Amino acid sequence: MDTTVKTHDITNSVAGAAPSAEGLQPFLHDAVVTLYAPSFAVSHADGQIDGGADGFYHGDSRALARLTVAADGIAIAPVRGALDGADRAAFRGVLRGLGEDTADPAVTLHRRRAITSGRLEETLEVINAGGQNVRFRLIVTAATDLALMERVKTGDTQPAVTATAFAGGLDWSRGAFAVRLVSTPEPTAVDPAAGRLEYEIELAPGAAWTAVLRCDAAHEDGDQFPAPPADSVPWRVPALRSADRRFDHWIDQSAADLDRLRLTDSEAPEDQFLAAGAPWFLTLFGRDSLWAARMLLPLGTGLAAGTLRTLARRQGTASDPESQEQPGKILHEVRRAAQEFHDSFALPPSYYGTVDATPLWVTLLHDSWRWGLAPEQVEQLLPNAESALAWMRDHGDADGDGFLKYIDLTGRGLANQGWKDSGDAIRHRDGRLAAAPIALCEVQAYAYEAARGGAALLRAFGRPGADEWEEWAERLADRFRAHFWVEDERGAYPAVALDRDRKPVDSVTSGFGHLLGTGLLNQEESALLAARLSSPDLDSGHGLRTLSSDSVGYNPYGYHIGSIWPHDTAIAVHGLVRAGFPDEAASLAAGLLTASAGFDARLPELFAGHGVATDAWPSPYPASCRPQAWAAASSVLVLQSVLGLSADVPAGTLTVAPGFAEAYRPLTVRGLDVAGGRLDISVDADGTAHIEAPAGLEVKREHQAPR
Repeated sequence: MDTTVKTHDITNSVAGAAPSAEGLQPFLHDAVVTLYAPSFAVSHADGQIDGGADGFYHGDSRALARLTVAADGIAIAPVRGALDGADRAAFRGVLRGLGEDTADPAVTLHRRRAITSGRLEETLEVINAGGQNVRFRLIVTAATDLALMERVKTGDTQPAVTATAFAGGLDWSRGAFAVRLVSTPEPTAVDPAAGRLEYEIELAPGAAWTAVLRCDAAHEDGDQFPAPPADSVPWRVPALRSADRRFDHWIDQSAADLDRLRLTDSEAPEDQFLAAGAPWFLTLFGRDSLWAARMLLPLGTGLAAGTLRTLARRQGTASDPESQEQPGKILHEVRRAAQEFHDSFALPPSYYGTVDATPLWVTLLHDSWRWGLAPEQVEQLLPNAESALAWMRDHGDADGDGFLKYIDLTGRGLANQGWKDSGDAIRHRDGRLAAAPIALCEVQAYAYEAARGGAALLRAFGRPGADEWEEWAERLADRFRAHFWVEDERGAYPAVALDRDRKPVDSVTSGFGHLLGTGLLNQEESALLAARLSSPDLDSGHGLRTLSSDSVGYNPYGYHIGSIWPHDTAIAVHGLVRAGFPDEAASLAAGLLTASAGFDARLPELFAGHGVATDAWPSPYPASCRPQAWAAASSVLVLQSVLGLSADVPAGTLTVAPGFAEAYRPLTVRGLDVAGGRLDISVDADGTAHIEAPAGLEVKREHQAPR
């Protein structure tokens, strides 16, 4: 294969054109994203793939940067474009003036898109519904830069790769990445220099013409994380019917998106996990994949098991300052190659710069056991759990002050290494940025929960160390109470972090929600945080703001300093229910449902934090991923919270305690899963619950979630 690269600039400078967005991250808020991981397509609402982040992608590489359809000398007016599930979309347009006897459109274009792993397929159908014979030339233009994802994300224009032609289409290649676009039927003419396929079309009244374009993309060495078989979904797909149809729609769309975010471990193809999101993060992310799997536990433990094993295979075994690998540590992300964003920001292919993935891994193992993961599968992973716990003690708390913390010593990695990992995320109330090493409040809660859950696992399976980790957790709780709590005019609250001087970073944030229900707080402390979370500076009416609107530096479009993240809000909803505050949880859940309707039930990674005081509908964060795994999985966590659902399969119990189901009842959900058996729950309008659970489980019914 000829791998010589010939280049020209895809975009041409035009005098008087709008200011360039060169060097700026492309916006996505009005894009149509069709997905079948590890492939996806991004287009305009009219179906045209042309500019910015538009393209057909496979395995972190852009296979097509342009795929447009035009009629020579005739305007095509878009009239409709919409998703169909996650992997399909359709677009309609009118060929203005062609074959028209009246003001009614006569000739239309129907463009149908379908994505599968490694393939984009577009069906073009032109229909003449008028009374005249029509003749015209249809032109398909294709181009690509074969750019890596980080280059697309930076907004830097990349030189295009010139195509080579064959009778049915066009080829492009560079290095080990090859792309082929094939047309059926063959075009009338192919121009590789311009990337054009031309079709001479003649249609009698009532006639139609159809062409199918297939674009195949492949890396020579195969997919790093291949797509699983379509029929191998490792969870039950729930069916929800409630009094609030927005909830039903959110669950349905989320299920479709989660299905198409599935990837497999190439080292063990039976193990599946969820890619974090499209377009920027369609790969394995420790934190994201763990949280999403945890949120989906009421649908089964299969995804959690695959996620745990995939990450366990890559658990740190050595100390490497460049990648930040350490023994026992769970990684942050994996890419095909190193990412070079700019001189001061570059990440190796396997990057371990995360402080929270390791305790989250332990907690997912514990929670999976409670939901019925087979004991032999749990036991196989206990050595990894012991290594992860040891990392918390020996490396996460490197200076021995008793708190998990992080610092980037490379100068090229992530400055912040919790889930709020943008450079300006962790700041004092007066706007000053915190200096590392930084100990985050929610990470201490994760560590406490991991130590307690790890101790329970060790004791249940007859392994040593349970008492040690319970004592470690209690010491952590005491230290947290002594060092994190601060006060303002409204009372006491935990700081978002401790800085390098072990001083509280006193901003008011959504991190409160991650502490609730973990056991780190007592009831009085939980009540203080429940009141804070329900105040209008944090509760926007569309979800939780990441930073209080009263804070210096608050920005409703700030990535972690005022925006709203659905997963963050859903975690707070669940934490409030676990801590015994269903009313406060209900308000936040209602906000997410309003937001879901504003995004056609496909909630993005994040959106702007303006809130209902000024905006009836949420505004997009323009560069947000959509779909995003933990945003989609949040729908299931909210459903679990509405039902007050928890499981303890080792103890033989299932608890159902609908604490704030009033707005959604009558409610019926079919196809939940506990211990591998089907679970169906109905709540009547009067609050009466009907539960069909697997045999052998004692069902505990409560009027609201226990405190």
